[in-house]
Amino acid sequence: MKSMLACAGLACAALLVTAGCSSRDSDLDNFIAQVKKEPGGRVDPLPEVKPYESFTYDAYSLRSPFMPGGSGASSASHIRPDSKRNREFLEQFSLDTLRMVGTLKLGGHTYGLVKTKDGLVHRVLPGNYMGQAEGKVIDVGASKIDLIEIVPDGLGGYMERPASLALSE
Repeated sequence: MKSMLACAGLACAALLVTAGCSSRDSDLDNFIAQVKKEPGGRVDPLPEVKPYESFTYDAYSLRSPFMPGGSGASSASHIRPDSKRNREFLEQFSLDTLRMVGTLKLGGHTYGLVKTKDGLVHRVLPGNYMGQAEGKVIDVGASKIDLIEIVPDGLGGYMERPASLALSE
């Protein structure tokens, strides 16, 4: 008797599982039927394929960008800061803290007037130094002072870099 009840229970469970699956499938069948009834969409044509254009590399004779050095590396190797030179007063200030406030013509020379962060104004001529990167004044103009700085090149050497101090308004 127990085995008959077990078989009957198993048959009922199988019937319930089958009934549950059939209801899910019927919803899916209805959705598929509705989608098939809708009119089909238009497919855009494929884009035109452009032919491949080859590139000819002609820079074999140029310096590799992945190797240290450069066009000025051999000529700049002799550049070094002069450690024996007496430092001038304006070399203790960073160049970005100095301001050009004007010029002064005196005795046939044109001086650049430079104001420090402490408010004092100093005169400079070509040949003077200012800034913390060995900045040598090469020209004093009406609206700017041109310098050449000696800075590390990142490879253990030094290089010259132009800089200027513009007239502040």
